[in-house]
Amino acid sequence: MADEGKVVAKVIDGKAISQQIHGEVAAGVTKLKEATGKVPGLAVIIVGERKDSQTYVRMKVKACQEVGIASFEGKLPGDASQDDVIAAVREFNANPDVHGILVQLPLPAHISEEAVLAEVALPKDVDGFHPINIGQLAMKGRHPQFAPCTPEGCMVLLERSGVQISGQRAVVIGRSNIVGMPAAMLLVERDATVTIVHSRTKQPKEIVQQADIVIAAIGRAKMVKGDWLKPGCAVIDVGINAIDDATKKAGYRLVGDVDYEEAREVAGWITPVPGGVGPMTIAVLLQHTLTAAERALGGSS
Repeated sequence: MADEGKVVAKVIDGKAISQQIHGEVAAGVTKLKEATGKVPGLAVIIVGERKDSQTYVRMKVKACQEVGIASFEGKLPGDASQDDVIAAVREFNANPDVHGILVQLPLPAHISEEAVLAEVALPKDVDGFHPINIGQLAMKGRHPQFAPCTPEGCMVLLERSGVQISGQRAVVIGRSNIVGMPAAMLLVERDATVTIVHSRTKQPKEIVQQADIVIAAIGRAKMVKGDWLKPGCAVIDVGINAIDDATKKAGYRLVGDVDYEEAREVAGWITPVPGGVGPMTIAVLLQHTLTAAERALGGSS
């Protein structure tokens, strides 16, 4: 914080923290290989030709290569049947060289995500979306094999930045299965007092103003303004939204769900977009894959 009562937020550098994790995972992979002669393996199943999904898969494969994790890909056409996708999952379940399985979402409309994700073997559910893992996350005193990567990445950003969670008031904006709901459960697990704000919430601004920690994951560009925030709070912005910008070559730029320029004058900590939460999702996925391999091969976890 600056002098004279003015807050200048500390930027939480997701790129730097994710690189720390990459280094830790690479060291763990080397140690595991020395002890067992094997390396962790991550399988990614992608259905169809969505450009964004293909980009995400390429990023995951590249990240695996950088830390020494073996990559396996299951590519299916967009008209593949649900049975075809489930068969691909089961094949990787049975492969002892595969320690983690990720089904790239979204799946085509004719395929049930719930049915497919439920087929992933629990010890290999490194994405944390199996209904049993989510159920264990929701129960006090239970521990899932893995939590969903993006929400866990948010917790890592807070913890490695020295933000106290226990006893603090936290507001999660958004209630998706991928981010909002599991983020709220992870905060409760860490003894925060949690409120979820969503599209039907009345007076959301007044609720957010009480928060020591704000996790914004609602998919609305710059929705959270500076006057929504409690001075000195920690802001984790999960949103990635494209807005028109004629000064950019692509004609647009990416912004979060929080108005960064306003928020940084009020918050104590804040993540930028891009470069905040985004890099953490893959970093946590790599960490989970190493942990799954250590459990399967008898290394330390």
